[in-house]
Parts: sequence; C-alpha cells; structure tokens
Amino acid sequence: MEPRNTTIISEFILLGLSGKPEMETLLFALFLCMYVVTVVGNLLIILAISSDSHLHTPMYFFLANLSLVDFGLATNTVPKMLVNIQTKSKFISYPCCLTQMYFFHFFGIVDSILIAVMAYDRFVAICHPLHYTTIMSPRLCGLLAGGPWVFSCFISLIHILLMVHLVFCGNKVPHYFCDLTPLLRLSCTDTSVNKIFVLIVAGMVIATPFICILASYARIIVAIMRVPSAGGRKKTFSTCSSHLSVVALFYGTTIGVYLCPSSVRTAVKEKASAVMYTAVTPMLNPFIYSLRNRDINGALRKLINRKITASS
Repeated sequence: MEPRNTTIISEFILLGLSGKPEMETLLFALFLCMYVVTVVGNLLIILAISSDSHLHTPMYFFLANLSLVDFGLATNTVPKMLVNIQTKSKFISYPCCLTQMYFFHFFGIVDSILIAVMAYDRFVAICHPLHYTTIMSPRLCGLLAGGPWVFSCFISLIHILLMVHLVFCGNKVPHYFCDLTPLLRLSCTDTSVNKIFVLIVAGMVIATPFICILASYARIIVAIMRVPSAGGRKKTFSTCSSHLSVVALFYGTTIGVYLCPSSVRTAVKEKASAVMYTAVTPMLNPFIYSLRNRDINGALRKLINRKITASS
C-alpha cells in the first residue's frame, strides 16, 4: 500500500442518501413520516401485547421483542439523518459515529436471531402441537429472547474494539449513517482482521439463522401437507405467512449487503439495502403482523378504546 497522508480524525462527514440539495426536503418529509409510523406502529404492538393477557404467549412475547428491536434500529439511524438534513450539517463526531455503529450492529444482530427464534416457535407449534406448552416453557422463552441481546452486546463490542485501532485517511462517509463497510474503505491501515471478523459474524448471525429458518419451514411444509383438508392446510399456513414476509424483507437485504462479494456491491446498492432494513422493514413489520392477525387487531382495538374512554 502506498503511503498516504494521515491525520487524527475527530469527526466524519455523512454524505447522506443524495448529493442533490433539491432532494433534501423530499427525503426529510419521507423519512420523517416513515419514522413516525415506525415508532407508533411498534410501540402500539408492544402496548397491545403487554396489556392483553390473552397475548401472553411465546409467539407474541417474541413479537414484542422484535418490535422493540425494530424501534431501536430505526431510532439509531433515522433521527440523526433528519437532524443532518434540517441543520444542513453532515458532521458526526468520532465517538458518536462508533456509538451509532455499535447500536446498529447490536439491534441488527438481535433482529436476525429473533426472526430465527420465531421460526422455531412456529415449527414447535405446528409440528409438535401437543407438546408446545411443555417445550416452549417460560424458562426456554426467556433464554431464546434474552440470549440474542447478551450475545449481540459482546459481538458488537468486539466490532468497535477492532475499529478503534484503525487509522483513517479521510472522513467523508458515502452513507447516511456510520456503517462498518464504508468506514473500512476509509482506513489506510490493514483491515484484514476486521474483514475476517465481519465474515465470521455474518456466518453466525445471518447465514446460520437463515439456514435454521429454512430447515424449520421445510419441516413445517411437510407437516402442513399431511393435513387432510385444504381448509386446514390454508389455516395452518396462515399462521406462518406474516413471519415469512418478515424473513423475505430482512434477509433479502442483509444477505445482499454482507454476504455478496464486494465486487458486485456499490455505494448506491448499499444505501438502498440499508434503507430497507433500517427504515422500511421496521415500518412494515407492525402492519405485516397486525393486518391479518385477529388477536393483535382485537388487542389494539381494546387498547385504543380504553384510551378513548379514559380521556373522555
């Protein structure tokens, strides 16, 4: 590597989604609306599940955790972008950049593992219905929900500890938040250890959960095909349709960013994928899980009616 001028970087410049100033107002309005919908939708899901005793089951317990993660994932990235657009300032300090990166990986890892946990829950419910309550005990549910949070905390911390040893030759990040890949490109020191760790983590928290999901649904499909009536098969599969939609949204974008060769990735593709899993997916998840779910719809109506009655 040729020697390059280096200085101690105290702040980075987030170039954002578009370099066109005339697009800033449109982007601000669009992402503000998306963020408000994300916050309201996910908090309503959490409140509905916590307030209705009929929803105190493993499936909805994991869904409440997923809504909390989606809220955190969107809150970690979108508000900072909105502030940058509004103030016409694209600077972010070095400590804030690392903090944003930490929580981005923290929530992203928890999200990926929780989606796999929810697939396992559906597998047990459909393939072993008579033993469901025994297998999905409160202790196991606590471990399946709490484990990803603890695991993600340590993995994300290792990412940051590896980053603090790097020396950067520039401070212009072609992204709207501090993501790992764009920052590694700015480093003029050896990043091979970081890249190897990224691949290892991607294998553990993206590829492995995805394979587990495929295995779970392979068994689920076999079990559904054994149901004698077409109506019974449709009813059984409908309990999985919402989760399958979330799987397609989340893994369709993350696999493209972290497991595809760097030669086929571009800054534009990375930004588009990042928008999908930091803004679009967290916004859509509450709709996916509530539109076709009578239990959630009923709990939401009860919650809203109680609020209206209390305020009148």
